[in-house]
Amino acid sequence: MRILIIAPEQIPVPPILGGSVEIAILALAGRLARQHEVTVVSRTHKRYPAYSEIDGVSIRRVPGGRPSKYLTHVLRWLKSQSTRFDLIQIDNRPRFVEPVKRLCPHIPVSLFLQSLTFVSQPYMDSDHAAYCLSKADLIMANSASLKQQLISRFPSISDIISKAWLGVDTDRFSPGPPRVRRGPFTLLFVGRIIPRKGLPILLHAIKRAQVQTDRKIKVIIAGHSVLPGYIRQMKRLKRSLGISAVFLGVVPHSRIHRIYRLADALVCPSQKHEAFGLVNVEAMSSGLPVIASRNGGIGEIVSHMRNGLLVDDYHRPDSFAVAIAELMKDRALYNRLRLQARMDALSTFSWEASADHLSRIYTQYVENAR
Repeated sequence: MRILIIAPEQIPVPPILGGSVEIAILALAGRLARQHEVTVVSRTHKRYPAYSEIDGVSIRRVPGGRPSKYLTHVLRWLKSQSTRFDLIQIDNRPRFVEPVKRLCPHIPVSLFLQSLTFVSQPYMDSDHAAYCLSKADLIMANSASLKQQLISRFPSISDIISKAWLGVDTDRFSPGPPRVRRGPFTLLFVGRIIPRKGLPILLHAIKRAQVQTDRKIKVIIAGHSVLPGYIRQMKRLKRSLGISAVFLGVVPHSRIHRIYRLADALVCPSQKHEAFGLVNVEAMSSGLPVIASRNGGIGEIVSHMRNGLLVDDYHRPDSFAVAIAELMKDRALYNRLRLQARMDALSTFSWEASADHLSRIYTQYVENAR
């Protein structure tokens, strides 16, 4: 089967620093390329040529910029191709579906959504979103939670939407050497530093957990913020609380696996709906138990008292403090969770498993459509 994947216009594939959508595109494409002929169209970047091949995936790059400009170049390139694709996947850009379908009316078009962002205000109103979704032949949601949210908002898509979990490179994200217990218990936060990700909740939780244990607690924070002054605000909060916190800034995804090996556990204190939460499976694959909000698709990944701890009252720092202290005090629990986390990543959340699942859905659809 010949599959074309159309990436969004903002970040190139492969991403230079980070971008969960672009990370997922290349990882899934590389695994799909073991069974199919896969081409990715992405935006240009000064570091990349107009064409390259990575892991058996052909990557074509066209000028980016505004979504409309990028889409124009994508359609122009697509129109010039002599290859007839069997299926086109559009990632996270519902606006692209109708123009692509108009150009290629006889090719199935799948819209792969990784959040509610691009079917919501201010990106588009519900009527426009419903129209865009109606033009897709298939819709993939990266979690059962996102699938249910989409069906609730747009009931007419219930017959064409499927769940397709994301995954992790289990070779690169693997446990490091055993950590000595003499140093501080090191927590890790990975992600955008914006209010909805809950970093203030975590910083307050560390202050409250520290009084429950003799062992020092340290947090490593890897990520950037698009909000002017927000990181300075978080650093002021850290100083006022008197806790140990290291802000690494942006860590390229090509090196982020090394940061997981510096930690004892990952904390994901998201305060709003998370469709999937890629950092959680990366942590699990790295042999780290996860302490996370019971929020959206996170509960499909993190299983309470199996491979991590889920926090129900996740708006309260005290709830995270209790979970942190419990993990620190109960070594048997800690070891059981981290071992199971790695096993679950290998069995359920590898990119191979994700690609196999997506391949089955696409193959069945294309065969039935012929």
